[in-house]
Amino acid sequence: MGVIGGLWRWRHNPLRRGTDLAEAWVALSALVLVCLVAPLVGFLVGGAAQGALQRSVREQHASRHRVTATVLRRASVSSPDADYETATGREARTRVVAGWTAPDGARRHGTVLSGLERPRSGDRFGIWTDAHGRLAARPLDSATATTHAVLAGIGAALLTAGAVEGGRRAVMWRMVLRRYAGWDRAWDRAGPDWGRTGAGS
Repeated sequence: MGVIGGLWRWRHNPLRRGTDLAEAWVALSALVLVCLVAPLVGFLVGGAAQGALQRSVREQHASRHRVTATVLRRASVSSPDADYETATGREARTRVVAGWTAPDGARRHGTVLSGLERPRSGDRFGIWTDAHGRLAARPLDSATATTHAVLAGIGAALLTAGAVEGGRRAVMWRMVLRRYAGWDRAWDRAGPDWGRTGAGS
């Protein structure tokens, strides 16, 4: 709304001051920056984020493997791999000691979250590991990476627009202070003679 108010001062008006024209230029410049530069910054940031995240997706899918684990037994409270102080009730119920074969052929076992409602010995479920069979987080998928990139672009555009608006407000604030200072100086010159006969008032 401040930008629109600044642009309104472009109208032909015999009372328009030089500062009004300067404020209009500031408002127009801010509007152009918000409409053109902010989307461009968002596009560039989003594109860069998309490239980096998609590379990460490819790297994670190349280095992580989904293997089938077999439940050996329920994890006990004393299991060294289980952190029951930070686990939720559901996680505590589905933690099991499981065994699996690593992509390199080595046999592995450890305490994992099975994702099974009532895990029993012999039940099978999928887990993600690295090439040596060590547990790994699920790799990022392409759609999620794209969503993050879009959000990064939108955030960058909004931050740019906010910075432009903040700069406009700072410039306007300085201009208003200078205007008030000019009024004070004019009042100081006219004030002592205000209302006196023959003082030209």
